[in-house]
Amino acid sequence: MRRADRLFQIVQHLRGRRLTTARQLAGWLHVSERTVYRDIRDLSISGVPVEGEAGVGYRLRPGFDFPPIMLTMGEVEALVAGARMVETWGGTALGGHARSAIAKIALALPAARREEIERAKLFAPGFLVPKGAAAGLETVRQAIFERRKLHIEYVDGDGRASTRTIDPLALNFWGTTWSIAAWCESRGDFRVFRLDRIRSLRMGDEKFEEVAGRTLEDFLKSVTSSP
Repeated sequence: MRRADRLFQIVQHLRGRRLTTARQLAGWLHVSERTVYRDIRDLSISGVPVEGEAGVGYRLRPGFDFPPIMLTMGEVEALVAGARMVETWGGTALGGHARSAIAKIALALPAARREEIERAKLFAPGFLVPKGAAAGLETVRQAIFERRKLHIEYVDGDGRASTRTIDPLALNFWGTTWSIAAWCESRGDFRVFRLDRIRSLRMGDEKFEEVAGRTLEDFLKSVTSSP
């Protein structure tokens, strides 16, 4: 869980209870009590009115709540358009997250403005999406997040097949295809692999570390410096 998500969850737990201990929060969030104490301190510094102390418990000051999200109509349209494109091109799981996000945004908007979600007539029809455009996307996302190596069988644009072991660094969407920016162990250099040309994909148990000269920042430098 990302730290931002964890801080949000802490506030949600505190909102629903009269008193919550650090031990309870640590158990629910699967972190140490020391991490909870640090998060509580940071929430207080940022202005969230957390009351209580270590060893006793915490609560939110009565009456505290998040202010409603204030978005312009243009911002609503941008979010809806982006979510609908992800829903169409992002595969089953990522598409589901996009739908869920829009539903949550709708609930967070003032009641009088929720209809703006439906008024945004921006769509991304899926009937022309190539079969397999997002194949393996979830595995690649997980591998990037967990920094795990991928073992792939790849066919390039000339029909040549090869087996590669790669460190996946980022996913890029080009309008009709996804590609992986990666460090290729087999070539000892950066490479870009289109998802729709990967014939088989397996996430390994071995992890990769950020090594100077092989990071995403290094990849971007190599791309932007190319003639």
